[in-house]
Amino acid sequence: MLLLKIFRESFRFAAQALIGNRLRTFLSLLGVTIGIFAIVSVFAVVDSLERNIRDSVESLGDNVVFVNKWPWAMSGEYPWWKYYQRPVPSLQELSTLEQRIEMAEAVSFVAGAKGKTVKFESNDVEGVEVGAVSHGYQDVYGFELSFGRYFSPLESASGKPVAIIGSNISEELFQGVDPLGKEIKFMGKRAKVIGVFEKVGESIIGDSDDDKIIVPVKFAHNFMRLNRESTSPMFLVKAKLGVSISQLKDDLTRVMRSVRKLSPKAEDNFALNEVSLLSKGIDSIFSVIDLAGIIIGGFSLLVGGFGIANIMFVSVKERTNIIGIQKAIGSKNYFILLQFLFEAILLCLIGGILGLLFVYLGTIWVTNFIDFNVTLSINNIITGLCASVVIGVVSGILPALSASRLDPVEAIRSGQ
Repeated sequence: MLLLKIFRESFRFAAQALIGNRLRTFLSLLGVTIGIFAIVSVFAVVDSLERNIRDSVESLGDNVVFVNKWPWAMSGEYPWWKYYQRPVPSLQELSTLEQRIEMAEAVSFVAGAKGKTVKFESNDVEGVEVGAVSHGYQDVYGFELSFGRYFSPLESASGKPVAIIGSNISEELFQGVDPLGKEIKFMGKRAKVIGVFEKVGESIIGDSDDDKIIVPVKFAHNFMRLNRESTSPMFLVKAKLGVSISQLKDDLTRVMRSVRKLSPKAEDNFALNEVSLLSKGIDSIFSVIDLAGIIIGGFSLLVGGFGIANIMFVSVKERTNIIGIQKAIGSKNYFILLQFLFEAILLCLIGGILGLLFVYLGTIWVTNFIDFNVTLSINNIITGLCASVVIGVVSGILPALSASRLDPVEAIRSGQ
């Protein structure tokens, strides 16, 4: 109870001092508010950016292996020209791969061309990605359609001119008209719309289905060079339930070497990529960004802390006479110390709360006007408040110690 009473009295003295010097309090708050705003806003943006990137990467599938010509993470020991000499995955290899693979639930061949224009009557949409996919594509990704259906086995096998389009393309081309059964034109060919992807929103890595068209690979073979690196051909291989990525990669290595008739001593001429490779790259990038954020915010808080310390020394100087009277009537050193320390902490906490409020208002503005989802997480709030308390303790401890060590007689005499 005694400790609680001391804290309550110290807090009351601190509040009275802050209220009694409003202008000085306001000026002191600015430094801490700006510092907390800087460090928390950096963390909020970085955390949101990292979360959006990770969500986009994870949407690729954490149980899917991508068979490419180039690896996503290159080794410095392997010459780049050997990567260049590798063949790209081909449509001719697909059937053999599907027959021989044992650990896979689904296999799909995918290639694509970006920056194309799609037309319907007098309307057109530019910058569209046209993807050529084999029938197993839906089994690999399991995407949802808002309208229509996926390709039938017959349509995929015979190369029927049918297409599934993204929601943005549907909205811009058809403008409220039912797109199913309508013919669209792209890359010099016509195709009937049989489905529309469910809207998924903007992807930070640019792989959103909203601005994409997919067609059967046998149909795309008529107007797209599927065996060229320019169309980025690859195999997508999804692991069976209970099969790990490492087991699937071992099985894929065996089958791909067999498909390409590589001798036991020959090096692999294909790359097996997985989402974890991107995740590791993300970890290393954001560790550097987090460090930069700490340094930037740290300097801002340092400036604010010096301002608080300076104000507290001035406050001690102004209240020297009061400190002497308090000591003369029996106040202990720790009570004087807590009184000034609480004042510094309270000042920093108010500044921190204001800084967090400005960050929150900023996240609302960014989310609504820039179409980038930024959120102020609980961790960001706790970080801001803890930083405020630490700055309050660090900047207030020396002024508080100097106040607590004053001689009561000298203090009263200096105030006269």
